[in-house]
Amino acid sequence: MKKEDLRIIFMGTPEFAVESLKNLVEGGYNVVAVVTQPDKAVGRHQDQLQPSQVKQYAMEHNLPILQPVKMKDPEFVELLQSYKADLQVVVAFRMLPEVVWDMPRFGTFNVHAALLPQYRGAAPINWAIINGETETGVTTFFLDKDIDTGKIIMQKHFPIPDEADVEYVYDGLMKLGAEAAKETIDMIIANDGNVDAMEQSQFADSEGKELNSAPKIFKETCKIDWNKTAKEVYDFVRGLSPYPGTWTNMTEDNKTSVLKIFKTAKTDIHDDAKPGTVFKEKNSLYVMCSDCCLEIMELQMAGKKRMDAKAFLNGMRDKTFTLE
Repeated sequence: MKKEDLRIIFMGTPEFAVESLKNLVEGGYNVVAVVTQPDKAVGRHQDQLQPSQVKQYAMEHNLPILQPVKMKDPEFVELLQSYKADLQVVVAFRMLPEVVWDMPRFGTFNVHAALLPQYRGAAPINWAIINGETETGVTTFFLDKDIDTGKIIMQKHFPIPDEADVEYVYDGLMKLGAEAAKETIDMIIANDGNVDAMEQSQFADSEGKELNSAPKIFKETCKIDWNKTAKEVYDFVRGLSPYPGTWTNMTEDNKTSVLKIFKTAKTDIHDDAKPGTVFKEKNSLYVMCSDCCLEIMELQMAGKKRMDAKAFLNGMRDKTFTLE
């Protein structure tokens, strides 16, 4: 089988998926159609429609585009069948019904931004950093009835430096995922569709390490708990930076507002003060955690732009406040 003969349908929506689609198109693979989310209503009155980044790329390269509201819609399923795809590739999309993922003769594989079975779920990059992992990666696996549980085809590893935030890891995994998608397709072509895939239980830690999940991130998820250790808060902040960003309540003169925290630094400063206590020293800002202080480097007040600690302190010169 040649790559030009393998009919591929690509499914994805955000920027993360564009890199994989681009890799396939520029690599000469036969992408016969692209499936992405319906255009999103934006603007003050929600009266403008914004296409997904995958759709924008597909339009630029004259690829047929399908945008179903419901994946089980009979008209969509019939249209999908008409493309007679041999394989479907999914990157950062949504859960597929069996009638869709079981359609191609060689199946449907997904590119997941974690080393499965660790970090199944919607936000694997965030949670890996929040939990202080020093390594993550990407996994390609065949879809089945449950979320992120199918047989693994390939994994690629990616180190997480201690200072790395979500943006750094996201960019790295986006490129690594594109490589994995291409290599997985090459394996499928080389083996005429008969690829050896392993059960996820074979990838589980032999010492019985507990599996971490990666649930969707909500606003409430992003609130800092200063009762945790400085290392835990440090990882929490970088695991949600630059988006959506962590936050804490700032109380000043009995008025409480939201303060977003984007970057911190670890220190060896110890104090008996309770967690959330603020220390100001020249142009530096420190907050007490359960064990020691954490330095706040970049933050944002409600209604203001993101700023460094020096600029923040200039505006809070004679004011006393606490964080909780």
